[in-house]
Amino acid sequence: MCGIVGYAGDKKAQPILVDCLKRLEYRGYDSAGLAVVNDGVQVYKSEGEITALETGMPSMEGTVGIAHTRWATQGKPTAENAHPLQGCGGKVAVVHNGIISNFMELKESLTSEGHEFSSETDTEVFAHLVEAEYEDGDLLEAVRRALKRVDGTYAFAVVARGRDEVVAARNESPLVIGLGDGENFLASDVTALLKYTNRMVHVMDGEVVRLTKDSVSIVNAEGAPVVRAPERIAWSLEDAEKGGYPHFMLKEIFEQPAAIHDSLLGRIGTVEGDESFLDDSSFSSVKIVACGTSYNAGLVGKYIIEELAGIPATVQISSEYRYSAAARENPLVVLVTQSGETLDTIAAAREARKRGNHTVAIVNVTGSAITREVDHVIYTRAGPEIGVAATKTFVTQLIALYLLAIELGSKSRTLTAQARRSVVGQLRNLPRAVQDVLNQAETIEAIADKYRDARDMFFIGRNIHYPIAMEAALKTKEISYIHGEGYPAGELKHGPLALLSKDTPVVAIVSRDHTYEKMIGNISEVSARSSPVVAVANDDDTEIGKFADEIIYLRRIPSLFSPVPVIVALQLWAYYLAKARGCPIDKPRNIAKTVTVE
Repeated sequence: MCGIVGYAGDKKAQPILVDCLKRLEYRGYDSAGLAVVNDGVQVYKSEGEITALETGMPSMEGTVGIAHTRWATQGKPTAENAHPLQGCGGKVAVVHNGIISNFMELKESLTSEGHEFSSETDTEVFAHLVEAEYEDGDLLEAVRRALKRVDGTYAFAVVARGRDEVVAARNESPLVIGLGDGENFLASDVTALLKYTNRMVHVMDGEVVRLTKDSVSIVNAEGAPVVRAPERIAWSLEDAEKGGYPHFMLKEIFEQPAAIHDSLLGRIGTVEGDESFLDDSSFSSVKIVACGTSYNAGLVGKYIIEELAGIPATVQISSEYRYSAAARENPLVVLVTQSGETLDTIAAAREARKRGNHTVAIVNVTGSAITREVDHVIYTRAGPEIGVAATKTFVTQLIALYLLAIELGSKSRTLTAQARRSVVGQLRNLPRAVQDVLNQAETIEAIADKYRDARDMFFIGRNIHYPIAMEAALKTKEISYIHGEGYPAGELKHGPLALLSKDTPVVAIVSRDHTYEKMIGNISEVSARSSPVVAVANDDDTEIGKFADEIIYLRRIPSLFSPVPVIVALQLWAYYLAKARGCPIDKPRNIAKTVTVE
């Protein structure tokens, strides 16, 4: 959730830490701070975004330091609660991502020993623990001893007076080492470090790291040395920059044709043949488990899998699945997560393995935690996504679900070779269909601008477009702060009609398929309540103009594949609403990109 950076080298640490921190701000922007080792440990922090931190920040000498951008979970977003946090003596400074679940017990114990606390955070407990253990000058051992008293999830980074090193530890919160020449780095996400290195080492649960300018050493929970070869990350710095766009979100929306192409690259030949990544087990059902936008992708995936593979599929929210009763079934469990670090989804993967289920993860980040918890991984190849509101990761998750459905359909012999070739042909056409939508951006902006003052907005669809309505509503509420709700169109009469008025726009996804007549009936119900209707419709629909106030026309493709261009149109809709309302599009209030706490 929060962003962590560490640096040990021969350059001045302060500008490097701040630069890396800016690339992590999507992980939290309630407050920020840094600590640099010089004569002592110099700490500066402030409430608000990193620009607020830079205003008035003193020059900090020193070539070793840590930094943090916070998404508050324990304690209000104030300067006092900002990280880094220190113990009583100011000998050490700590930054932390995660939650210390036994912090109250530890705080009471430390207070009885004479420790005084200056914040409301759970993190400060760890600073006092490390300081109490830091007697012989061995910071790594002090951290290891302190960790033995801590329950919870964490990525810690620690610096100490007189030590030209950063010590870090991980348990269920992401942490990666960047290897440089005469300098080494630490971060909670590779995107923070791409400007400086593409050689990365992922830290695993239970490990403790010592970082100096000349060396990196890792030990496991028992203190035994760990040797792990670095990976070369294929993403470039340009992938993580705005590239002339006003917002990361708009850039990432426009990157979607290329992202779809990359997600298909090298895989079409596999799905056209008889080769399968699945083992010889047969699956009578599929259970998709995910959170947030990934959950909406899973709902679309249910329709795709049932259509192409003829296998019943269910979708469950990760935080619910992990606490649910184990039913007498043996489904293929598909875990969908953009970052691969979502704690509830990782826990769900572990629960599925415990139940003896075969597991597949759909994930964007190579080497992320979920990849070590499942039997097989499908990478979405979307590249780095910086905007908090997921766009290209959602679309490439859909591509992965199409590919998985083809595999399942081929394995169950539900999908004939001819049908498989037809599906592959439709997938190949999706980049062009998305580009057609992007070419209409100005038209979508003009329509969205008319509804910029709406307080509430409904999104309706049927069949495979119902979850797209949910995702469009989520995007709208995330970044424009308009209250958006997605509904199956047939459910309007079961409650939502009571909320409709002339001030409540309804966005209707209308496809010329077996749901068309029913959808027109639902739109008529909306119009009867004087609500304005914005239709997303096929370009050959000559009737929709009789029922809708505004129309976004999209090139007609088979309904099974139309969720991809439709959601791109509605991502643009949400973006332009937020732009017209002056909202902070890449950094919406109260939410962060990756949820690494329960």
